[in-house]
Amino acid sequence: MHRPSKFIFSFVSPGVDATIVLLCLQLLIFFPFYWLLTVMTDNRDSDTLTLVDNSFGRLPDHLLIEIFIRLPVSEWAQISCVKKQWASLFLGECLWQAALMRTFPSASQAKRRFAALYVGKHIFALDNDIDEIVGHTYLFLKEQLELSNMPPPSGILHGTIIDQFITCGKSRDVAHELASQIWLAVLDNLEENQHTFLLLKRLALEGDVFLPFPYSRSIKVQWRVFEKLFTDFRDCFDQADYYDVLAIAKNKFQPIPSAWFKVQRCTSNSL
Repeated sequence: MHRPSKFIFSFVSPGVDATIVLLCLQLLIFFPFYWLLTVMTDNRDSDTLTLVDNSFGRLPDHLLIEIFIRLPVSEWAQISCVKKQWASLFLGECLWQAALMRTFPSASQAKRRFAALYVGKHIFALDNDIDEIVGHTYLFLKEQLELSNMPPPSGILHGTIIDQFITCGKSRDVAHELASQIWLAVLDNLEENQHTFLLLKRLALEGDVFLPFPYSRSIKVQWRVFEKLFTDFRDCFDQADYYDVLAIAKNKFQPIPSAWFKVQRCTSNSL
């Protein structure tokens, strides 16, 4: 006799009604088809959509929340696009509070803290007293770089992060290493668009200011800025910008990778 997969029970906590488990499984099965049909047709009266609507459309909000928080986080963005009712749940605090208490039972706040704990655990693989503050710092830095047209100079952002960790009782060495890890993670997770190119170029062109350790910028972070510019954004350079950034790279790093010179050959051939 076929036994239920362990996956079925992996998101079930003690005391959860079996009805919720079945609804979770049903939603996992029907959601991809329901979402696709919603996008591809405006006919909401079709038999298929009516069937799924009858299954989930009449559920009260608290039961929908119990279902959603048991589904993979990676699916939440698409799920919120299916129905206005579902989108409103993801905009409210109740769902995030429930998700926070289920995933991190010791936590007491909602959306922002859930995101910080999730980042600390899944991006930095931390599971100790520093995971939440690392997550909050990552979110802070990413927002400063992505959402602001003129973010503060990297030295100020770096110093703010260092002070935060020292205030939390971390040594100067640990604070510097954590700040470097956060910078690298944020740089690796920026979207590849014009805003990011201009941001990276500005970071590359920033003048070096002597600061005592641990407030000096990590060489690993500076390298990553130039690496992304010369690999991910090589086609965004005009000739003048390319030579300016290349000259700074030569002054900072010796030797520099030969791959960084490919832009030069492309630029010459285009003239």
